[in-house]
Amino acid sequence: MSVGPTEAAVRNRKGAFRLGLGAWLGLFAGVIAIVLPSAAIFAAAYNPGGFFSFAPSLVQTSGALVLGGAILFVLSLFLYRWGFSALRRVNPDFYVASALCMLGSVGFVLILVAAAVVTGSASSLLTCIHGQPSLAVSCLEANQPLGAYTALVGFVLAWLGGFGVVLGLWLAGSHYREPALTLGSGVYLFFLFLILAPFVELAFALPDGQFLLVVVPVMSVAAPLFVLLGVLPKIRADAGPAGAAA
Repeated sequence: MSVGPTEAAVRNRKGAFRLGLGAWLGLFAGVIAIVLPSAAIFAAAYNPGGFFSFAPSLVQTSGALVLGGAILFVLSLFLYRWGFSALRRVNPDFYVASALCMLGSVGFVLILVAAAVVTGSASSLLTCIHGQPSLAVSCLEANQPLGAYTALVGFVLAWLGGFGVVLGLWLAGSHYREPALTLGSGVYLFFLFLILAPFVELAFALPDGQFLLVVVPVMSVAAPLFVLLGVLPKIRADAGPAGAAA
């Protein structure tokens, strides 16, 4: 459905503002759910001592961080979808991105359930992991199969939601003619392929993947930063009585 230039301008402003909010929440979610737990696990694996050791307190704290971060990811995904919804009246291609984001929201809810299961089963998981973070997924499958398969289904749906974000941001980069949005889409895509590794390991033996403890957190922060770099100029340019608050 075609829209007039005035409505198109309003929707473009709303879309940029909502994408910016989604990126801010995605940045905080990445720090809480990925960067902090990964840093703690890395410290426990390579420089154990005190709190940073494979003890129930570490698993429970990491589980709580993942729970909090997953909630923020759900909100971030909602805002991205809300932004794509504002733009789909201008460009119908955003319908697909919006629908995939809805699937991703369901996935993150399932991940919340799985994280709660992990938090309540810290002792048995630690006995299985025995100081080797790369065994975490297979140990979860062995000790808490319901939690493992809930996490797997949630991961698949959340991954599809992430691909919806990738598609939507790529379309937004072309729509707004902002290379930073396209670059953010590319970083998100790379991030999505990186996080496949622990789940692929359930079926196939992979080389030592502890490098993911460094690369995945970097990608989880870099992607929303590029999105912010792309939308902030649009938000500032449109600030005013008919600006982002419209």
